[in-house]
Parts: sequence; C-alpha cells; structure tokens
Amino acid sequence: MVVREVETKFDLPADFVLPELAEVEGVAGIGDPQVHRLDATYFDSEDLRLLRAGITLRRRTGGADAGWHLKVPGDAQPAGDASSGSRRDEIRLPPGRSARTVPAALAEQVEPRTQGAKLGPVVRLRTRRTERRVLARDGRVLAEIALDEVSASSPAADGSGLSVRGWSELEVELVEGGPETLAAICERLLRAGATPSPAPSKLARALADRLDPADGADPADGADPADGVVVPGDVTASARAVDTRVGTGVGCGGEQPVRRVRAGRAGAVVLGHLADHVQRLQAHEPLVRADEHDAVHQMRVATRRLRAALATFRPLLDRDVTDPIRVELQWLGEVLGAARDAEVIRDHLRALVEAEPAELVLGPVQARMVTAMGTRYRKAHDQVLVELDGARYAALVASLDRLITRPPLTPLARRKPDKVLLPLVARTWTRMGRLHRAAEALDPGREPERHDETLHELRKAAKRARYAGEALAGVYGARAKRWAKQMAALQETLGAHQDTVVIRATLRELGVAAHLDGENAFTYGRLHALEQARADATVRDYRPDWERAAAKQLHRWLHP
Repeated sequence: MVVREVETKFDLPADFVLPELAEVEGVAGIGDPQVHRLDATYFDSEDLRLLRAGITLRRRTGGADAGWHLKVPGDAQPAGDASSGSRRDEIRLPPGRSARTVPAALAEQVEPRTQGAKLGPVVRLRTRRTERRVLARDGRVLAEIALDEVSASSPAADGSGLSVRGWSELEVELVEGGPETLAAICERLLRAGATPSPAPSKLARALADRLDPADGADPADGADPADGVVVPGDVTASARAVDTRVGTGVGCGGEQPVRRVRAGRAGAVVLGHLADHVQRLQAHEPLVRADEHDAVHQMRVATRRLRAALATFRPLLDRDVTDPIRVELQWLGEVLGAARDAEVIRDHLRALVEAEPAELVLGPVQARMVTAMGTRYRKAHDQVLVELDGARYAALVASLDRLITRPPLTPLARRKPDKVLLPLVARTWTRMGRLHRAAEALDPGREPERHDETLHELRKAAKRARYAGEALAGVYGARAKRWAKQMAALQETLGAHQDTVVIRATLRELGVAAHLDGENAFTYGRLHALEQARADATVRDYRPDWERAAAKQLHRWLHP
C-alpha cells in the first residue's frame, strides 16, 4: 500500500501549551488525547546510503500503523508555498515475524541505492505519543496533532557503545483537511511559541552526529574563492539531508535554509530546477516498482524534464559531463515510454469502442484490445524492472547525484538570469519556428510519414519550450507561466496528433491479427478512419494556436 503524507514538525519550548483551535474556520474542536507507545527500528547501510538519498526504512510496533514502512520523498513543493507541509510517499507492509531482517520486497526496491551493501539497524526510536484529533463540525477528522517525547539510541559516532538522546516535538498531519487548514493550525502553533523543526525527521535528528560535515571539509564542498559562487556540498553536510534540495526548502513555518548556489544567479535557478526533478525521479522509482497508478508516467515526466533542462540550459554546464547524462536519460525515457504508451493506447482504445453504437462493434473487439495491450504493458513493465535493477540505471542515478552535489558550472552560471536564461528560452522558440516552416512545406497527402514525423519533432520542441518556461516560473512569475501555458497548448494539440499516429498503427496491427484469426475486421477499420479524421482536425486546430503565439509570445518574453 502506498500512502501520501502531508505533515509539519515543530520544536517546543518547555512551557508550551497547545492553543485553542476552535477559531480556525471549519474546526469544531479537538478530541480527547490518546496515548501510544511506539518503538521503531530504522534500517540502512553502515554508511547511511538510504538516508543520504532521502529514503527511510523502518519497522515500527505500537500505534495504528504498525509494520514495515518505506518512505521516499514526494513531489517537490512550489517555492514560496508555506502552507503545504512536506510530502512523502510511503509503502507499508505488515510487521511479519522477524524484527531484524528487511522484507525482500522492500530490500529489492532500495537495492539500486544500497548497491549490495548490507542493511541493518542503525537507530532505535522509542516514542511516547499523545495524539489529538482536530474535528470538523460534521465530525470529519481534519488533522491529527501529535506531541512526541522521543528517546533515540544508536551506535556512537566514535564506535564507543550507544549514544542516547531525548527531545520533544510536535507534529501536525493532515487527514481530511486542506492546505488552508494546515496553514491556519500552523499559525496558531507558531503564535503559541512553537518553532519549525530544523530536522525533517526524527531519524535525521537522531543521526545528526553522523551526518554533520567533518572540520576542514574539502573547499569544493563550499565556497569557490575563484568566482564567489557557492556550490552545493555533499548531501551529508546537514541533518536536513533527508530532504536535500538545491535552493530553499519550505515548510509550514517558512523557509528552511539548505546549502545552495549563490542566490540571484542563473546557475542557482537551473540547479534548483534540476534538483527538484532528480528528487521526483528518485521518489517515483519505488512506486514504479510497486506498479502504482500513474507512477511510470510521473517518472517518465521527471526524466524528460531533466533531459530538456540539460539541453536548453547547456551553456551553463560542462557538456562533457551533461551530454552523456542526456543520452542516458533518453534511454531511461524510452524504457519507461514502452510501458506508458501501452497504458495510454489501451485506455484510448477502450473508450473508442465504448463510444461506438453496439451494431458497429463486430466481434470480440474490446476483449482483443484489452488482452493485447494488457500483455504489452506487462511485458514492458517487466522490462522496466529489469532495467531499474541493472548497472546502467544505477550509474545514471549516481551521475545525477554528482550533477547536483558537484555541479559542473561554467562562467555563465555566475551571470544574472536576464542576461543568460531569457535568450536560452527564446532559442527554444527559434527551433520551433524552423520545424513549423518545415511542416508547412510538406504535403501530407504525398508525404504523410515525413509530415507526421516533422509535427512530432515540433511537439517535442514545444514541450522543451514549455519546460523551459516552467523552470523559470520562480524567477519571472506570471510572465514565465504565460509562456509555458502557450507552449503547453501547442504541445497538447500536437500531442493529440502524435497519439493518432501511434493508435492508427496499433489498430491496423489488431485488425490484421483479427482477420487472420477469422474475425470480422470492420470495426478496426472504422476506428482507424475516425482516428485519421481526428489527426486532420488536430492539424487545423494547431495552426491558429501557432499564429497567436507567433504574433505575441516571443516579443512578450523578451520585452515584457
């Protein structure tokens, strides 16, 4: 089972008293306290490879969710969103019999990060939790507030027996409430004296002595005296490594500092964008392994965004480093794409058949479609798992980690965004214009394949332009969002056209197979014709979108 958590943690003064919350809109009151005793043992390699990658693996007893929990970072939050808390995706399994052996299903999912290193207990946390529910007037549970008194025991950093420490913290977790509820509760807690916790988890706090950098660290991990640009240090540089991002981490209480490239420079913008999507890619890997809904799609999107960013912003990074990464991201995208395409085609074909009058569906059309595409998806997903377990993917993950922790910045990264990033985004439009003119010069009737392929390339160019605009939304706000929205409209229309190309090929393949098996192929031919008509319509719809963009978009981007 996969669960999405939205929670925020606070440190508390000695005299802290939980404030009244009845004045929060929609809150009727707070339920009676319930006390739980929790005992959690966390597992990792000796050098804490999981923790350094933002992953936690534990076995917990006590409370309502006893069992094994594998947590990975969820989608990164938009910069400046101070009310959304932190998000983590969690895979849960029953506790089982053994308290010291990690279940094979979870060990397999983290193996690309551990690379064969033995997993064992690294810290034990005993917690006395006093939990209270925040109730709505209709009886719904909007959130849960938990006061935790924690005792942590782990091997001391110098190997001399156990290190034991204790502290108190308060945690707010959304249940049925929305972000506005979390924000209002946080405001009351801050007013009562609570402060945002500097550590993203109990585990990071308990192991802080093993995560802090040693004195006299390599200068490459900090400020580079040659250019004054601060590059991200190793993710072990802080107990905040569990949620490492280049840029600013944001929680309920406001900004949490992390090591970052010098603010206000082009390199900071690009590295922040890359770090977000490296995190997203790694966060969705366990979900892909578990075959969760939409996980393949989301991991593929992260892969594409990373590849697009390395292409668009290549002058800011050493291409000897980034070009091989782009090649490997393309490979990973193709691996994931086979499974994703099978999903999309299956769902579209099913909808096509369901929309047809019953008298026009001759033979077991839908059964053949579902069976064929289901088999194709399972084979493709099995191949995804093979590749995720392989050395090539492990090498790519390591390369992405190095890209963020040791960014190969060029001198252009020191310049201001207006001087560097705006022209690079404008260049994506120039490429689109070249492809548009090439498509217009082709006759679809005489050269249908070349025409379809050119529109496909134009769609990919529009997607790159959209991603480039979205990467700069944190700097240019509505201006970048307008650009991205216009590019997304072009991408969507051209994407629908490319879908018809793939679906028509699949329908022909299914129709031939049905005919050879003695079935009536009429319906496949009819659906093929409907898809051809849809393709023609997308070309007509695309042209006015292009004309609007050509008349306004580039000028607005460069000269707002």
